[in-house]
Amino acid sequence: MENFSEVAVIGAGIMGRGIAQLCAQSGFSVYLVDLDDEILSQGIGEIQSAIQRMTDKGKISSEEAGKVLKRIKGVTDLDAAAADADLVIEAVPENMELKSRLFRDIDKICRPNVILATNTSSLSIAQIARATGPPDKVIGLHFFYPVPVIEGVEVIPSLLTSEETVSSTMNFVKTIGKEPLISRDFPGFIVNRLLPALINEAFNLLWQGIAPAEEIDKACTLTLRHPVGPLAMADLIGLDTVLSVLEYLHGELGEKYRPSPLLKQLVKAGHYGRKSGKGVYGYESTIRNKSAKTDTVV
Repeated sequence: MENFSEVAVIGAGIMGRGIAQLCAQSGFSVYLVDLDDEILSQGIGEIQSAIQRMTDKGKISSEEAGKVLKRIKGVTDLDAAAADADLVIEAVPENMELKSRLFRDIDKICRPNVILATNTSSLSIAQIARATGPPDKVIGLHFFYPVPVIEGVEVIPSLLTSEETVSSTMNFVKTIGKEPLISRDFPGFIVNRLLPALINEAFNLLWQGIAPAEEIDKACTLTLRHPVGPLAMADLIGLDTVLSVLEYLHGELGEKYRPSPLLKQLVKAGHYGRKSGKGVYGYESTIRNKSAKTDTVV
């Protein structure tokens, strides 16, 4: 299906609202879905604030800003959002059981031949696809935070994905102004074979007392030219999410992804990063900010 016009984005957390904003800016009608009214309201509010910032900086006109916002409709009804969609993009937390259950539900709602994309950062696309009827329309579409800014998007077909689905998805990614990065359906794909390992080793450096957190992060920003250090990045992603990804990769790929004891200790203490108000660093102003609910960021 090449002529997409309506997109349903499921999950109004950090990634979902960014994907919805990007699609609306690219001219698509968008349904943003979340079962939690408060999360949905905050997600829509964050999109409005982001568009207002773009207007204030002169990146888009007030007229265009109004058009973008009109293209986005927030709903809590999955049936209403997915029934007429040409493309469904799932952006819920990184949990195979949750994603599989959601794809079973979506498959019963959508019209035939609708492409179903998962924004998973590491899980098996084929396993998710098996929850649907014909699995050839399921594909991985892995965005990165912040979605409107980062230029690359991983496109991950499984062994069950049709060539038509791959071609249509690649064209969609180009239409929204991004560069598609094709990857095999293998744990972690490209970026998440690399980034979690770096973050994990940064935690080991901190745990072993090699250097303070600030120095570890500065070493990466000043010498490797990373825009943000690995420990600050972990706080942004959510330490619980980082741990979940590492545990999955450790189980699939072995010892080099064994989670750092310090990372596990912080997660057990409820120190998840920005969304909880404390991680490696302190973020008191973000405590109880439900709009930072964990979803796929890396």
